[in-house]
Amino acid sequence: MSRTLVLGGARSGKSAHAERLAARSGKEIVYVATACAGDAEMARRIAAHRADRPAHWTTVEEPLALAAVLEQWRAPHRLVLVDCLTLWLTNLLFADATDYPEVGAIALPRRFHDERAALLAQLDSGAGDVVFVSNEVGMGIVPFGAVTRAFVDEAGRLNQAIAAACDNVVFVAAGLPLVLKGAAC
Repeated sequence: MSRTLVLGGARSGKSAHAERLAARSGKEIVYVATACAGDAEMARRIAAHRADRPAHWTTVEEPLALAAVLEQWRAPHRLVLVDCLTLWLTNLLFADATDYPEVGAIALPRRFHDERAALLAQLDSGAGDVVFVSNEVGMGIVPFGAVTRAFVDEAGRLNQAIAAACDNVVFVAAGLPLVLKGAAC
């Protein structure tokens, strides 16, 4: 069983790198897509990703219940590729929210805490390889607005927790992978 986290900024090449890792595994691939098409531009992005994916890969679209999908699909003969954790985080943070104030403390939805805990537990107990893709969003200035700061904070905490549980962690910038933990990927 191998667990890998591939981090990078927007358009860094992290998804392409993760897909190459999956293809090289020689295993059956299950691609878990967490994106939701909230507008026409995102719908076009999702369609382009679908078209680029190899036809023999199984695609599972799941915006929220990631731990349940991993439990269902992880197996010794399979590699599950999850793209991406930051979209999943966004989905969870706003799934039950009707309004987030721009000032004051942000109360994170209970579902977020439950799903995050379930994901980490599944990562430690499941069989089969998994590759996670996630954005590194904390390398810039402190964002304006409480909601944005809460997102950056939780993305950083999530990435740290996943990285701690993974055997391999790779940071991708300008299409070039830098191994942070584990074997060269």
